Amino acid sequence: MKILVIGSGGREHALVWKLARSPHTTQLWCAPGNAGIAQERLAGNGAPVECAAIGAEDLSALLAFAQAQKADLTVVGPDNPLALGIVDLFQKHGLRIWGVNQKAAQFESSKVFSQQFMEKYGIPTAAAGTFDNVNAAKQFTATLGGRCVVKADGLALGKGVLICANQAEAEKAVDEIMVDKAFGAAGARVVIQEYLDGVEVSMHALCDGRVAKIFPTSQDHKRALDGDLGLNTGGMGTYSPTPFLTDAQLAEAAQKILVPFMHGCQAEGIDYRGLLYPGIMLTAAGPKVLEFNARFGDPETQVYLTRLENDLAELLTASAEGTLSSHELQWSPTASVCVVMASGGYPGSYPKGKTIRGLAEAAAMPNTKVFHAGTALKGGEIVTNGGRVLGVTAWAKDLPAAQAAAYRAVETIAFEGAQFRRDIAAKALK
Repeated sequence: MKILVIGSGGREHALVWKLARSPHTTQLWCAPGNAGIAQERLAGNGAPVECAAIGAEDLSALLAFAQAQKADLTVVGPDNPLALGIVDLFQKHGLRIWGVNQKAAQFESSKVFSQQFMEKYGIPTAAAGTFDNVNAAKQFTATLGGRCVVKADGLALGKGVLICANQAEAEKAVDEIMVDKAFGAAGARVVIQEYLDGVEVSMHALCDGRVAKIFPTSQDHKRALDGDLGLNTGGMGTYSPTPFLTDAQLAEAAQKILVPFMHGCQAEGIDYRGLLYPGIMLTAAGPKVLEFNARFGDPETQVYLTRLENDLAELLTASAEGTLSSHELQWSPTASVCVVMASGGYPGSYPKGKTIRGLAEAAAMPNTKVFHAGTALKGGEIVTNGGRVLGVTAWAKDLPAAQAAAYRAVETIAFEGAQFRRDIAAKALK
């Protein structure tokens, strides 16, 4: 099977790494890929993974490449190409592609669409309002006492969410998104949700239009600094499984969320084939959905795929073809921890081109994998090329051992300005 993966981040490196381990994979490309992806080789024939210098949003060039190379399966990593309709385009030309179509991508590309869908189909979520008027938005925040979450309607690289503790912060957030256009056109409309107290976890489910197969729990760390302080980021680390839901409680949450979700999709004529990733708040009143994402989380992918025992090429093909009911997901009993090493200044402005040292030493550690997120090859050296640079991932018999192993690997790696949280998985170990 010849496979093309689209994207260049840590999620895509994890997808490439897992697909490269499949005996079905005979050739593997990633567009545009990164320096770490370019080092991967296929388990079946030893062939190198090839990076193609095509941007993830250059749909016509990606289509031409897939046609020329006769790709048997294209796997879409990031959200933007999905929202732009890459799945619809490839399917129109008779190509097999994994990911949600443009209609289904609205669950992530429009917070307003998602909120209204949840309310219509009885999916538990926060009380909320949607606004395109600044004054009306501010008045609504006042009804919540200013304790709320203000979200840009459109895609904003995981950063268009501002958490507010009081009215002054809420009004500032509305101005930042709607007036100052901090997230560009994504902020033309906002969803304002009541602030929910509880523990936040990530839920993932693989879907094929009819069935949804739930993953174990994981927990992301969105804030930049230890103790959940600092700005929201695309994710500074994650671990799986979490101790906050038993298997029975996870099944109950799936019943309350996934069943009405799939029913609603069928009622609305949405053929949802791909990955559904709801962010969940475990409140005193039960699990509530904060938002939907229509692709794998990053860095959740890194911990899930180091635990997944199935052949990923088989699963993604089944998801795309509507035959997922004949597969059962198999998970290793190990725990996995991913610590993100980011550039100094992230999620604000940051420098690029800093030499990364210690990668070979970390790679030599047992049950450890360094997934590249923002890296490039320059003059024979691997250098930083993004905000989130590496996802240092380790797995072990239990969470304390996995956490210790991940941080041992982090300590061997260095680049100028490197920053990372030192409390990934700490909530689970309290």
